[in-house]
This record gives sequence, C-alpha cells and structure tokens, in this order.
Amino acid sequence: MRKIFSILAFVMLLASCQEKKNVPVIENRDSVRDSLQQVIDFKDREINDILGTMNEIQEGFRLINAAEGRMSIIKSGEATNKTEQMRENIRSITEMMEHNRELIAKLRQQVRESSVRSDQFKTVIDNLVQQLEDNDANLQKLQTELQEKDIHIAELDQTVASLSSSIASLKEESSNKSETIIAQDKQINTAWYVFGTKKELQSQNIYEKGRVLQSNFNKNYFTKIDIRIVKEIKLYSKSVKIMTAHPTSSYQLIQDANKQYVLRINNPQNFWSTSKYLVVLVK
Repeated sequence: MRKIFSILAFVMLLASCQEKKNVPVIENRDSVRDSLQQVIDFKDREINDILGTMNEIQEGFRLINAAEGRMSIIKSGEATNKTEQMRENIRSITEMMEHNRELIAKLRQQVRESSVRSDQFKTVIDNLVQQLEDNDANLQKLQTELQEKDIHIAELDQTVASLSSSIASLKEESSNKSETIIAQDKQINTAWYVFGTKKELQSQNIYEKGRVLQSNFNKNYFTKIDIRIVKEIKLYSKSVKIMTAHPTSSYQLIQDANKQYVLRINNPQNFWSTSKYLVVLVK
C-alpha cells in the first residue's frame, strides 16, 4: 500500500507541475494563481477519492486475511461447533470479497474518468485483482482440505463457485478494456497516404478539377501507416506538390542523392492533425 501511495503522490506532483508549465505568463498574476490553484484542488480531490477507494479495498483485504487466520485456528482446534464457526467465517469472507470486487470496479471507473492519466493506475488495479484472486485460491484450497477430512459445508461450495465466476468476469472486463484502449490507440495513430501523377490519381477519383478527396475516391489505393513509426515517405519524383492540408511547420521536403523528394515529418501529431489522408501529386 505504501508503494501505491508513492505512485499516486508522484502522479499528482507530475500533474501539478504540468499544469504550472502550461499556464501562460500574463500580467494578472493573481488570476493565474487562482486558476492554477483551482486545477490543483480539482486534481487533489480526484486523487483523494481514488485513495479513499483504495483504502477501503485494503481494509477489506485486511479483514479477509484476519478471517482466514481464524479459519486456520478453527481447523486445528477441537471446538464442538467447528462447522458452525467455519460457516460464519466463510460467510464473512464471502461478503468482504464481493464488496472488494465492487470497489475494484468502482476504482477502475474513477481512474477512467480522472483527468490524471498514468499507466501506474492500471498496474495498481491489476495487483488488486490478483490479490482478490489469491484469496479465492485460498478458499478453494480450504474446500479441498475439508473434503479430505470428510467435512462438507454447502456454503463453501457455493462461495467458491460464485467468487471464481465474479473474479473471472472482473479479469475479463479488465482484458476487454485493455483491448479496447489498444484498438482506440491504434486507430488514433493510423493515417493513409498516396502519391501519383494526375492521371493516376484521377483514375481513382482522388484528384478532380484541381481538388482532392471530393467524391467517392478509392481508399484501397492509399497506403496505411502508423504515424508513430513512419516519419519519412519517399516520393520517387523530382517534382512534387502536397495537395492535402498539413501545417507547413510540421514537415520538410528534402532531396535524396538522386534529387528525388522525400517527405520528412518532423511533428507527426501536428502534421496529421488536419487530415489523416495525405495526397501528393508527382510528375
């Protein structure tokens, strides 16, 4: 838990510094200070809410561990009402594990909606899910031990089945959300480019009457790229004209050893901000 606090403290400090860095210098310093303080206060509230949920989860795990400790004592003892005591502790463990499962889902929602972005949050949540899974494994182990001793508690059978299903759903949800984030990230960083002569581009409805991408052009004629990876595009021509709108400060047209142009993208995010399609007219 101390590691979690350290992570979040770093995230909050980083966010605060970033906010300070982005505040423009203006004459009204009091206004700047007040605006900055509002941002910091808002992030503080978000962090405090997240920490509050984490504290609840950790307290739940503490109570679960305490109940598991009592189970060990009961198993090795000679109490006449051993089965009833076990049943009561199993009921407590079940309720606390279910509560923690709901809190972890809540924590994931808080992190998703928070303005503070950090991959460390995902690591923290994955660790909490793993801890919940470890508790479930302990219950399954207990079930096996009791069966070997010919002690059968119906509540334990139902608990193990229910919690295993709940945790599997929680892990599946986490996996699905990760896949969705990866897919969205890939989509955001995907672009398409094409270069060709006027005749070639006209044949694909890409170039018409001095304008581009005005009708049902052939998208399959474009080359698909990841803008994080592709920073240079060889155009194989000594005469080129970029037909789509892209900030001129974000790229350069340079010539190679054969005097043929190469498009060098210096700022991919800026270059592709106006259009995810690049059309270059060559001769």
